[in-house]
Amino acid sequence: MKINFIREISYKKDLLLKAIMRTFIFLCCTISFAFGSKEAFSQNTEIIIDSDVTLNVKQLFKLIKEQTDYKFVYRHDLIKKAPELSLKKGVIKAGELLNKFLDPIDFTFEFTKNQTVIVKRKPRGLDSNSKMVPQMQITGNVKDINNMPLPGVNIIVKNTSNGTQTDFDGNFTIRANTGDILVFSYIGMKTTEIIVGSKSTYNIIMEEDAAELEAVVVVGYGTQKKSDVTGALVSVSAEDLTSRPVNNAIEAMQGKAAGVDISSNERPGQVGSITIRGVRSLSASNSPLYVLDGIPLITGGIENINPQDIESIDILKDASATAIYGSRGANGVVIVTTKKGKTGKYTLSYNTLVSTEKIREFAPMFNAGEYIEYRRWAKHYQNPTLVPRGDQPTQANDAAIFTGDETAFDNILKGWASGTWDGSQLTTTDWTDFVTQTGITTQHTLSASGGSEKMKAYGSFGYTDNKGVIKGQSYERYNGNLSIDITPTEWFSFGGNLNTSYSTQEYGQSTAGNNGVSVRGGLYDSAREVFQYTLPYDSDGNRIEFPGGDIAVKTIIDEYKYSQDQRVTLRAFGSFYAQLDFGAFTPALEGLRFRTNFGPDIETYRNGTFLDALSVVRTGSSYASLEKRQRLSYTLDNLLYYNKTIDKHDFGVTLLQSQTQFKEEFSLMSANNIPFPSQKWNALSSSNVSLSNWDSNIIERQLLSYMARLNYGFDEKYLITLSGRYDGASQLAEGNKWAFFPSAALGWRLDKEEFLANSSWINQLKLRLGVGVTGNSAIDPYATKNALSPLFYAIGNTPTAGVQNAITDIDGTDYTLLANNELGWEKTTQYNIGLDFSLLKSRISGGLDIYASKTTDLLLLKAIPTVTGYDATYANVGETKSNGIDLTINTMNVRNDNFQWATDISASYQQNEIVELSNGKEDDINNEWFIGESQDVIYGFASNGIWKESDAAEMALFNANGHTFTPGNARPVDQNGDYKIDNNNDRVVIGSEIPKYIVGLTNTFTYKGLELSIFLYGRLGYTYNTGGEGLVGRYNSRKVNYYTEVNTNSDYQKPIYSAGNGDQYFQTLGYRSGSFMKIRNISLGYNLPENVTSTLGLSRLRFYAQATNPGMLFSKVDWIDLDVRRSSSNRGFAFGMNVEF
Repeated sequence: MKINFIREISYKKDLLLKAIMRTFIFLCCTISFAFGSKEAFSQNTEIIIDSDVTLNVKQLFKLIKEQTDYKFVYRHDLIKKAPELSLKKGVIKAGELLNKFLDPIDFTFEFTKNQTVIVKRKPRGLDSNSKMVPQMQITGNVKDINNMPLPGVNIIVKNTSNGTQTDFDGNFTIRANTGDILVFSYIGMKTTEIIVGSKSTYNIIMEEDAAELEAVVVVGYGTQKKSDVTGALVSVSAEDLTSRPVNNAIEAMQGKAAGVDISSNERPGQVGSITIRGVRSLSASNSPLYVLDGIPLITGGIENINPQDIESIDILKDASATAIYGSRGANGVVIVTTKKGKTGKYTLSYNTLVSTEKIREFAPMFNAGEYIEYRRWAKHYQNPTLVPRGDQPTQANDAAIFTGDETAFDNILKGWASGTWDGSQLTTTDWTDFVTQTGITTQHTLSASGGSEKMKAYGSFGYTDNKGVIKGQSYERYNGNLSIDITPTEWFSFGGNLNTSYSTQEYGQSTAGNNGVSVRGGLYDSAREVFQYTLPYDSDGNRIEFPGGDIAVKTIIDEYKYSQDQRVTLRAFGSFYAQLDFGAFTPALEGLRFRTNFGPDIETYRNGTFLDALSVVRTGSSYASLEKRQRLSYTLDNLLYYNKTIDKHDFGVTLLQSQTQFKEEFSLMSANNIPFPSQKWNALSSSNVSLSNWDSNIIERQLLSYMARLNYGFDEKYLITLSGRYDGASQLAEGNKWAFFPSAALGWRLDKEEFLANSSWINQLKLRLGVGVTGNSAIDPYATKNALSPLFYAIGNTPTAGVQNAITDIDGTDYTLLANNELGWEKTTQYNIGLDFSLLKSRISGGLDIYASKTTDLLLLKAIPTVTGYDATYANVGETKSNGIDLTINTMNVRNDNFQWATDISASYQQNEIVELSNGKEDDINNEWFIGESQDVIYGFASNGIWKESDAAEMALFNANGHTFTPGNARPVDQNGDYKIDNNNDRVVIGSEIPKYIVGLTNTFTYKGLELSIFLYGRLGYTYNTGGEGLVGRYNSRKVNYYTEVNTNSDYQKPIYSAGNGDQYFQTLGYRSGSFMKIRNISLGYNLPENVTSTLGLSRLRFYAQATNPGMLFSKVDWIDLDVRRSSSNRGFAFGMNVEF
């Protein structure tokens, strides 16, 4: 009975499916017939002429189309010379009418089954005696000016229908007569004509035609020709992204896009920060929105994408372009488009790279002898009356100063071996040698693509293995990407892209769970803190736990074995679509499309940390923690597009309904005293350990949106874009969930105007003007609700559960927050004026943008009277503004048959300013926010150098007011001249830490198959706080020029031994200009000639070698690499190969 039941279910299911299919087919047929033309489709269809009229050929086609819904396919340039024809009022058959126009110019037409009329030249090949004219076979090859083959070039014998196309390698074969003219045409290239002579082989070089080359860019929920774009955007091509060895797409963009500031991070698996057109918000994120294959990402994540899989990155910068993303577009939008299959020959590609890196230190430490002398001076200045000067050493004094480590003191005694001090005899230990290694990165990407008109596909597999230059740091990632596009019928298409990655990051020394006083920022920093005069092992070969005898300085020997921070991420991102083209049903609906996009995003993350009891950051007990996170989100977009051209008017309408959901689940547990190191974080059970901490959480939020956009163009000269988006966010309280974000932009194609039509040096010139409002979703979920914590109190003898206002920790301070259900979005209004240009036959091209923006309703923490029961609340108060200039210039400096020199420049200027804060025009000193200054400033005492003996009289005036200045101390500026240095009156804004200028410069030299590229990158016009030099004598120190009685013309103050901070004002000597310009990459590549690759059965074979970070052109701080903002950075070489079958 069970089997019969299943069969019955299956049978009924089949019947149901068949019924659905039949109904669907019936509806399609009904729709097709309903939208069909009124007349039978043939040349006998009658055309009504309402009155006597004279028409040209375009007007004729329009007349027939209006009455029959016919579509015409023809070459405009071939029929534009057709004469006008006078018609009398009456009725005439369509075929007869067409013949009247086309016969005089030797053209004919052909009706097809899909209501299309193909207009073409009459066939030739017969002479006047009706004998076949003998033809010969012509062969050849077509390439561009870079000697690359051009597939798909159209070749036609002029004034005939005889034609062909080049294959994937640019080869062609066609039959023609001597004296015939062959016409070569290709999108974006100048049409080329040759006369067939006695030769049978012709090799053609085609040049770019700037007037016809219409690059397509992604503008959000669609694409546009670059010439029609009215907003400010910049594109980074696949070639730019892979021009140098990088591990992620963010690294690849650095220096390639004007107005985009990207910091560097050399730790394997980590990415730098990115801001577009400066910093706007004070407490909310300034990171841009990332859109991957049309789907906005909720939590970033393009660092997981294999750069080899990316086709292009388009960065929307001004509000007129980003406003269509509403509440998420305030910080700019980065649109990433991955590679897809293309119609034509199937290709198989393999890209591989091997790179090696070494760490380069810019700030060497004192060697052993120098450090001994340095500490002697520090001890002397701590107590000048009891301790001798540093240049007057005694062995007895050294014995009193250097205690607790006999092995280290035995090393010091080597300097006294001759009876007088000789510091060169000491052994200097460079402790960084124990924690560094040669970093090796290998990358492999295997991809395949191809397709037909009905189906296109692209697939790839990538592998990255990055062993860092610091022991214990590594990153391993697997990438898989699959893209399929299917067009089974004219009216329906669907497809999708699935991008997956699995990565394991060994972060290196962890500071989670630390309880040691010797904690530093990482393993390399910990190694630099160990004294150079000490040794790692004693005479018996035992590890010395505290070299130098100081409990604040612990050995780093084998630390990479005692500390592990492993982070495993699995991410799967999909972008699927289905599209219905109503224009395929009837010409009346041509240009109308409905599209659904669905983008699921799944991420699982696991962070396991283990610290052995021997670790630098522990003091005798082990520690382990396990953190797990799972994120699930999706975006569902329903889009309606309509595009229509009426004479000189072009219309484009986009309507959007979108919904986004996000859910995150989180859990954490940690414990001390792990029984066995091998267990790590994998046995945190109640029977094994006592948990020291545990936590779990769930976060959910949703966004519902509606958007409309109108694009209008007149005569390809005047362009208008209008958009409006309405966003509703779940994390806001009722009455404040929704916000509207409008934008408008104008474009004027000046090169299309008559007054520039005959200009020989202007190829393209477009003026743009835009304004828009964008938002920043600055409110965390549940921020508009009061946080409560449990409270138990006694009623009689019975404990009763209750609640109380929760304490919230914000930046280390506890607050009792009052919920504010009036919280809303931060909003940014931005104005932009831009100019796009292409000059001198496109030898010079680029764009210039000038912008100004204002951000209001900043989310800030505001103090309130404690009588309310609370001491602070979040409120929408405050305002910032910014302005700047973005400039992109591309030049072809030299171009001839064998040699080219091209230069690409991206440069930007930005200025940010705080206009208003929570208390209006009043500064917020605690947060270092100041009216009229940028968001990130250095606030402190300005430097007036170092006190000298000659300043004794002035020092006395300060010391009379409680100071204890002596010669050699750092000297701050007394701003108000009262001979007293105090926080309220003498601290000032030293400078902004945000660069004003960002520059990227690439020069590329090409000679035949050789290509040399040099990439420079710089940040200019800002202040960097190096931190000064504490010079407390207790800890290790980099080699500096410090003050002593015998060295009074020094860079830094005198050392004073202290367990704390030594000189009170040492930081005043640490403020420097942060400007730098570095050589980021030098690349030399070679493309093997076609005759070699074809012999090998390859389409392309390229080898290249690159030098990464070879050196600085200039830097205002020579002991820090200001690109990574550390005293050390990586330098190395890469070798790679690109092969295509």
